[in-house]
Amino acid sequence: MSATTLPEIVKQARGGMDKAMENVRREFATIRSGKATTSLLDLVRVQAYGGTEMPLNQVASVAAPEPRLLTVTPWDKSLTQAIDKALRESDLGLNPVTQGGVIRVPLPPLTEERRRELVKVVHKLAEEGRIAVRHARHTSKEELKKIEHVSDDDKHRADHDLQKATDDHIKSIDELVKAKEAEIMEV
Repeated sequence: MSATTLPEIVKQARGGMDKAMENVRREFATIRSGKATTSLLDLVRVQAYGGTEMPLNQVASVAAPEPRLLTVTPWDKSLTQAIDKALRESDLGLNPVTQGGVIRVPLPPLTEERRRELVKVVHKLAEEGRIAVRHARHTSKEELKKIEHVSDDDKHRADHDLQKATDDHIKSIDELVKAKEAEIMEV
């Protein structure tokens, strides 16, 4: 890190906390709720061109034409089999059907048990986000301790700002969890 002033340290901490929040948002987008969304397939990796693993969205276009259906259209038709295989092997519980160069991915309704499993995954990802936020705070607190030629009042104020930023970010993560949990449990 090595910031030189108290405001820079607090700013860097906020930046780290913002990154943690964005990561949580991105991860939540890949967790399936009742509706079809193209971001559901963001983490699917396809073995393409000699075994190289590539994100699905780099080898095909993904669309959500209906609430319970995704369509995947490979840009290179020779990758259709590899994409189908990647979708089947993903832990999303999908059963794709290939029809004339387009892979249709019907989304089965979520069972109560699967919904509860997804809620657990959401809580785990949220906790990882909270840990990242607290880590950013901890790293910045260490930087604060190293700064010399600054009054104790200023250090205390910066420490207070760090704690407030941490509390705000953790509260935001908790709100994301509530919203995602409600979305998943909605029948």
